[in-house]
Amino acid sequence: MSSSPPASSDEPARLFRSEDELARLPASERIRYRLVNADCRHHANDNIAAFVRDGEVEELKAEVQAKMQEVLRALVIDTDSDHNTNETAKRVAKMYIDEVFRGRYVPMPAVTEFPNAERLNELMIVGPITVRSACSHHMCPIFGKVWIGILPNEHSNLIGLSKYARICDWIMSRPQIQEEAVTMLANELQQRVRPDGLAIVMEADHFCMHWRGVKDNQSAMVNSVMRGAFLKDANLRREFLSLLPRKND
Repeated sequence: MSSSPPASSDEPARLFRSEDELARLPASERIRYRLVNADCRHHANDNIAAFVRDGEVEELKAEVQAKMQEVLRALVIDTDSDHNTNETAKRVAKMYIDEVFRGRYVPMPAVTEFPNAERLNELMIVGPITVRSACSHHMCPIFGKVWIGILPNEHSNLIGLSKYARICDWIMSRPQIQEEAVTMLANELQQRVRPDGLAIVMEADHFCMHWRGVKDNQSAMVNSVMRGAFLKDANLRREFLSLLPRKND
């Protein structure tokens, strides 16, 4: 008589749970339960703020701290007597949840939009915007710059310069893959600004290459997204690219 395979420990079963039952679960399991039952993807670079309730971020930090303490123990580090690592688990948990991966757990920052009253239709470039992230594969830092080109039309929404930086930071403050991050940024700006053309270039250093593996300090990754007029008009695309200062120039 064959038995059914056990449910994956990574994904909770799709069973209705009362609020009392959910309250007895760790915060990470409660959040995952809501995500799975809503059939909502929760990859490393997804924002899950809509499924996190008041007080659960603090609970998550406590969970991550406990798990990180186990990682240090598995690395055979005596955190009890090592004054350098006494509080490391707590510091790492706070860093992940409140800082470097904050873009997963908080809603997008408020962005004030203005109508294009003057019917501006000339190329605008914002950048270089400094961005920081971590690669999803090794959790090593990514440091880079982003340039954004906008070709508005009379129906476009205009947003303040600082808001481009805030949106970039929100998207990059997650474990990311550079190619996906640039596409996510383009999707967000396309939806909000509704321009005739949108261009994004990102150049970044990846410490998964600098710090480990081949340990190549000179390599950087550059990628771009071109939409609308930038994709169709080679002269516009050339103008945008020619105006970007690069670190190796």
